[in-house]
Amino acid sequence: MGCKKYYVYILANNRRNVLYTGVTNNLQRRLNEHRNGINKGFTKRYNVHYLMHYECFASILEAIKREKQIKKWYRHQKDTLIEKTNPGWKDLSGDIY
Repeated sequence: MGCKKYYVYILANNRRNVLYTGVTNNLQRRLNEHRNGINKGFTKRYNVHYLMHYECFASILEAIKREKQIKKWYRHQKDTLIEKTNPGWKDLSGDIY
């Protein structure tokens, strides 16, 4: 994918009705943490671990700014973002592993 270091990502649950937005410097490791329930919280409680969307950034500050922007959006705005690059709402984790 040609990403420098930092990722903003959106995860969904199996039914695609719950979304989570996060930021990390290692997307593969972070997906594993979500899937294995390593961190207690929202993603573990709602079984949110399917990768729907991700973006790459060279700067952590840019990535955090984007994450905050997306988190403020209404659900339909997040859906539109996902559907632009992933219209079938398929798990994109195969792109990462």
